[in-house]
Amino acid sequence: MNKASDQPKVGAPKEEKPEPQSLLNGPPQVINIGLASFADELTKQGKVVVHVDWSPPARGDLELANLLSKLSE
Repeated sequence: MNKASDQPKVGAPKEEKPEPQSLLNGPPQVINIGLASFADELTKQGKVVVHVDWSPPARGDLELANLLSKLSE
């Protein structure tokens, strides 16, 4: 499997890899999950926030969550 066409050519330019973007190059970008009041406070300050309305299954009650998971089996 070592054909000459598989080998890089001498003097051939190397592939340019895109430079990673720094998180510090621009303003913060916020995705808020769960606590709406946190997103509200940032919005009041003029920040752009994407809010995801989420809460733990069964409101965090592990026993109830286990019972509910059996319903979907």
